[in-house]
Amino acid sequence: MAKILTGIQSTGTPHLGNILGAIIPAVKMANLTDDESYLFIANMHSLTQIKDDKALKENTFATAATWLAFGLDPRKTCFYRQSDVPEVTELAWYLSCFFPYQRLKLAHSFKDKSENLKDVNSGLFSYPMLMSADILLYDADIVPVGKDQLQHLEITRDVASRFNNLMGETFIIPQAKIEDDTKYITGTDGEKMSKSKNNIIDIFVDDKKLRKQIMKIETQSLSVEDPKNPEECNVFKLFEIIASEDDVQLLKNQYLKGGVGYGEAKELLFNKILKRFAGNREKYFELLENKDEVEALLLTGAHKAREQAQKVLKRVRSRVGF
Repeated sequence: MAKILTGIQSTGTPHLGNILGAIIPAVKMANLTDDESYLFIANMHSLTQIKDDKALKENTFATAATWLAFGLDPRKTCFYRQSDVPEVTELAWYLSCFFPYQRLKLAHSFKDKSENLKDVNSGLFSYPMLMSADILLYDADIVPVGKDQLQHLEITRDVASRFNNLMGETFIIPQAKIEDDTKYITGTDGEKMSKSKNNIIDIFVDDKKLRKQIMKIETQSLSVEDPKNPEECNVFKLFEIIASEDDVQLLKNQYLKGGVGYGEAKELLFNKILKRFAGNREKYFELLENKDEVEALLLTGAHKAREQAQKVLKRVRSRVGF
């Protein structure tokens, strides 16, 4: 039985792109597989960006509530908060002593911001070592990653191999599971949906705010009567992911022959989002009102995670002579 590990950032409430592109597929995989599954909220990684204790705590609960609201089963998945497993920071230190400084300078998390070093903290620079510890601490066999995250797993494999070669077989070398089918979710401006681009749709705001977000989706300047190319419409791209095949085909036909305006299409999208995610939204708000329940689930997961982490750390400490 393989061990599958996934980490998720807690930089805010997950948006529609996170939900459709990552959360729903990951929950489905975790709930259906017989493999051992680990899913952690990377709140320590978030500290490289967020320096507000209240925001960090709220983001962590919002992230946890979202995953639970979309059906994550904590009985099947070890679901925990990164900061509740202090062993990860000890392992990160050991790994950093076996990895070249020059290689860390090539990591995307640092390199992308290296032209403005005054905004780069040491945590951001050593970020890949903490990420490697997140993976190696649980003897993970498989790590699902998008193509843009593949470098981090390559670094993890590299540092594990370096340690094994120098100190003896200690770590399992994890394999990447490339998420080729991860959906590209269009944001309100036509680019990939991202908090950094401020083009997100947050389904956990009230109906009025949600509708306002959807009405902001950029469209072409065409009249109601004009035929429209659905493949070039940001509204349609979201609608076809959320709606049924019959509804998608119906709207597509209306686009091609003309007679439907973008305002009407946005209203259709708004109503489909409300209908599809009604149960998830209700569960999410219920969990936020019962944070003790979320806290208990995270601590239960952390207890299980620490049992595994301590076994691996004991192995590592023995290798380095501690």
